[in-house]
Amino acid sequence: MAKQLNKICDSEVFERIYNTYAKSLRRFIYFKTNNIEETEDILQDTFVKLWNNCDKVIHDTVKSYLFTIANNLFLNIKKHEAVVRKNQVHIAKESTNESPEFLMIEKQYLEKIEAAIAELPPKQREAFLMSRIEKKKNKEIAETLNISVKAVEKRMHQALKALTEKIGKV
Repeated sequence: MAKQLNKICDSEVFERIYNTYAKSLRRFIYFKTNNIEETEDILQDTFVKLWNNCDKVIHDTVKSYLFTIANNLFLNIKKHEAVVRKNQVHIAKESTNESPEFLMIEKQYLEKIEAAIAELPPKQREAFLMSRIEKKKNKEIAETLNISVKAVEKRMHQALKALTEKIGKV
């Protein structure tokens, strides 16, 4: 009969283990979670795991088993929360409030702009890209191309006029 008292699968022994360790285990979990509902869930899951593995757990190691299981359950919850947060950030970056129709029109418009820029004469395209894409001032463009500031202004004027005509037509 003494051997059965050490058997965790016995409901009386299990209840004694629960009464012995539940309070300190609850404090341990609450210290980690700072949330009473989460603490109670982890505590319950810990004892369920003990019951499901009662025939594999040695009575002398039950305390360390309980605290290890509780800690692992807590860590699994935190890992899951981190994955959820990461996915929410990823989804927020990808999501848009624009309709598919708007996105299609926007894409077509960008393609028109790119095509119109590609059709510009090389000197106008070069000045336009340096100004609008590289954000260079007319003086910097003039120095880079070894031309006067007036020549840069003329190229920019011609480029903008040509782009307005091309994009306005379509």
